[in-house]
Amino acid sequence: MNSGKPQSGGLPAPFFADSEHFEDDQRLDLLRYWRVLLKYRWGILSLALAAGILAAVYAFSLEPRYQASATLLFEPKTSRYAPIQDVVAAEIYQVYRAQQYFETQQAIMRSRNFAEKVVDTLELGSHPYFDPALRQPSRARLQIDWRAWLPDWIPWLLPESPLQAELPSPSARREAAIAAIQQGLSVAPVHDTMLMEIGFQSRDPEFAAEMANAVADLFIDYDLESRLDTLRKATAWLTERTAGLRESLQDSELDLQQFREQQELFNLEGGSSILGRQVEDAFTRLTETRNERLRLESLYRDIERLRNSSPLEAANHPTLLKYDGVRAAKTLEAEVQQEIAQLNKRYGPRHPKMLHAQAELEGAQSQLSKEVAIVLQGAAKEYDSVRKREAGLEREFNRLKQEAQEADRKMSRLRTLERGVDADRELYDLFLTRFKETNFATDVDTPNARIIDQALVPGAPVWPNPQRIVLITVLGALFAGIMLALLVEYLDNTLKNSEDVEEKLGLPLLGSLHLMRRRRGKSPTPPERMFLEDGKSNFAEAIRTIRTGVVLSGLDNPHKIVAVTSTLPGEGKTTVSINLAIALGQLEKVLLIDADMRRASIGPLFGFDKSKPGLSELVAGSKETAQCIHHLDAANLDVLPAGTIPPNPQELLSSQRFKELLLRLSEHYQRIVVDTAPTQMVSDPMLVASQASAILYVVRADATPYQLALGGIRRLRQVSAPLVGVVLNQVNLRKTGRYPGYGRYGRYGRYGGYPSSDHYGPYANNT
Repeated sequence: MNSGKPQSGGLPAPFFADSEHFEDDQRLDLLRYWRVLLKYRWGILSLALAAGILAAVYAFSLEPRYQASATLLFEPKTSRYAPIQDVVAAEIYQVYRAQQYFETQQAIMRSRNFAEKVVDTLELGSHPYFDPALRQPSRARLQIDWRAWLPDWIPWLLPESPLQAELPSPSARREAAIAAIQQGLSVAPVHDTMLMEIGFQSRDPEFAAEMANAVADLFIDYDLESRLDTLRKATAWLTERTAGLRESLQDSELDLQQFREQQELFNLEGGSSILGRQVEDAFTRLTETRNERLRLESLYRDIERLRNSSPLEAANHPTLLKYDGVRAAKTLEAEVQQEIAQLNKRYGPRHPKMLHAQAELEGAQSQLSKEVAIVLQGAAKEYDSVRKREAGLEREFNRLKQEAQEADRKMSRLRTLERGVDADRELYDLFLTRFKETNFATDVDTPNARIIDQALVPGAPVWPNPQRIVLITVLGALFAGIMLALLVEYLDNTLKNSEDVEEKLGLPLLGSLHLMRRRRGKSPTPPERMFLEDGKSNFAEAIRTIRTGVVLSGLDNPHKIVAVTSTLPGEGKTTVSINLAIALGQLEKVLLIDADMRRASIGPLFGFDKSKPGLSELVAGSKETAQCIHHLDAANLDVLPAGTIPPNPQELLSSQRFKELLLRLSEHYQRIVVDTAPTQMVSDPMLVASQASAILYVVRADATPYQLALGGIRRLRQVSAPLVGVVLNQVNLRKTGRYPGYGRYGRYGRYGGYPSSDHYGPYANNT
């Protein structure tokens, strides 16, 4: 679960249970930043002060620049020959066109071409301002040549101006004058007006005013000359172009006339309409004839099938019944057959009336056969006639169609030639009109600008501004110092306070020992004896706090054996061990054991000789307990030094005799404090930790990377070491800020568990 505390790495947790926790965490972060600034405040202020002093010296060593300004009023003219739509467009887009016009004029004034004209017209190459022999002394308040102090590989820091270089030749002076004009000239329009300020900067105020007025006058002349030159070029181009267009128009008209004469086209549009009606009439007649042919073709096919039948059978076909003659003969036959049927009821076949009726029937059938033959023969002739008429109409239609297509081609060619003539005539008329407008224009010799205010000699420089330079430099240095301090703090992976210990190591902080500084005129008190000799000091109070934490962490099951270790040598574990043992000795019977067998230092610190027996002899059984343990009356403390250093201390500390010795000693002492080796150097602390009931881990503030300390703690946890807490040693109050109620500890010299070799001899590095 998220507890709301900042996570590892010093970053705040992203989410909190409520808004109060979130606000508290934000305050803590701001307070942390404020402490960082307090920690590096003198460095930041020193950087800002040094930068401000250098900026002030640099600003007062710069040669002042003077600026004079002349004001021009621009009045661009619109030609009276311009079309009305151009005037309307100019009114609609007046603001946009005015902006473009001003930008164009500014670009012209800044151009090299204009600078060359100014130099050549005013003959500035021989002007005294650009003559090294007549060069005036610098007007700077401090005469400092910064370029002489700088190395050659940074010439860009203080570039040399054109006037500072040696100018032996006239061409070099001319180039220097051109560069000075381009660098010193400034052009700026006045907002919402048609005014423009022309300024010129120079180290000489009189020369600045002179050049500002000269540039204004020359620009007016330059503008007139440019427009006259443009007019001359436009006139020449229009003349050449108009002559070419006249020749092109004449050629187009000649081609059109020749085409009309060759094709004999006088009114092609009227003839084309008559031919179109003829084609349309021929197509209509062809369509009607084709429909008639299709009808007769169907009838002819039916009649051809009836030729193989008898006339009487063919007469019954619906196709032949459509003809009047066949239909009348068929009707007559039917009437005679009806009459025979009636007579047959009354008379016999030999009766004269029957014979007469039979004769009439035969005559009617003969007539029917004749009509059928006539129809068959007539249908064939009519079908053949229609086919011939259709073929003739189709030939006539194709002929008329070809004539119409040819007429269309001629009309297309004619229209193309006519369009070419019209286009050439329009273009020629347009160029002729523009040519006349250009020739009759009378506004070219009128200037577009005039001078409103002449430039006056300036009384004060416009550059440099020392106050602004110093202010900007100081603010920049402050910002850079703050950013640098935050960066250094961010990259610093050491432990500084209780929050860092709890966040990064995951252990509680039992106490902090501050870095003490030596007061002038007083001999330093060794930190190992600080609690004994100055019991009212804040250092002694911090040791009592650590003692209280050790005692309270084992109220129900007191810690009999307390081991003290660290990550690396020089972190002050021996100092903590000695002072903690002395503090505990005020309350109970305590034994201090030096188990750092590789760099034993407790014995020499208390003045014991290196040959005095100690832990190694007692474990080996070569000496008695009374010979190895030494009592200190002043501290009410028993001390067991390391004794003779064995070849392999690990075998001694991992032996069963060492374990039995600790058990035996714990029966006679209420508390045993063991000083062990650093965890990252050897594995001795893990052997001692397996026998201890409490482990104190000492970390040097602002020195030990927390990753290394965390690695040592992990090694101890791998052997299930009973870690009680951390002691943060050598906390620099000047960096971390004051804590309420503790004041400033500046009375004492530096301490931290590893005294210098000047006081403690060859064992100085073993603490």
